[in-house]
Amino acid sequence: MRHGCQTIIASRNLQKLTEASQKLSAATGQRCLPLSLDVRQPQAIVSAVDEALKEFSRIDILVNNAAGNFLCPASSLSFNAYKTVIDIDTLGTFNVSKVLYDKWLRDHGGVIVNITATLSYRGQALQVHAGTAKAAVDAMTKHLAVEWGPNRIRVNSLAPGPITGTEGFRRLGGRHAESSGLYQTIPLLRMGNKTEIAHSVLYLASPLASYVTGTTLVVDGGSWLTTPNDFPSLLGIASHSSKL
Repeated sequence: MRHGCQTIIASRNLQKLTEASQKLSAATGQRCLPLSLDVRQPQAIVSAVDEALKEFSRIDILVNNAAGNFLCPASSLSFNAYKTVIDIDTLGTFNVSKVLYDKWLRDHGGVIVNITATLSYRGQALQVHAGTAKAAVDAMTKHLAVEWGPNRIRVNSLAPGPITGTEGFRRLGGRHAESSGLYQTIPLLRMGNKTEIAHSVLYLASPLASYVTGTTLVVDGGSWLTTPNDFPSLLGIASHSSKL
């Protein structure tokens, strides 16, 4: 929005979205339309996209950022919990991308940025559900980039590392990492921040990345290369009865 875009934000809780859209508009002077949808429900996505196109006449950029995650050993993970994460992360990414392709991108081109993760790169402990889901999205990114490239659609992924001040940081052991000094194992010797992820998404969405498609941009300060995959330590903060 600070770079001139009018924006749509979409999630399940319309009250939170409305509050956020008001803050974003006040801070930037741009219009922000809040829309309620569940990425697991294609018809809800269709309705939301129809409303967005009615309001703005076009949609140039899609950022797929819906996710569900928690720390849990595979042995304690319920069938429903695993399925729910796949439904939100993987199927949700495809659902929104496909609806927007059918409704607008196929004939007009555009950009898709999928927010993924580095969890699958080395089999992160306690993250089989999210790691599997995000790995599938990275694969989807490549397939869609190949198939939709002729329609002038660029598709890329962005894989963040530990980012302070986020819900993921709070839920996935961020405080534990800070208190135990784990950030010192990151090559850049610190956690990332939300602005750094925003700038990276902005790059992938902008003409600066006009010849970039089908790739994953890792934005983690080198974290996945060096941070210990410490199963016993993480086990102490995991949920052994995760229910979704």
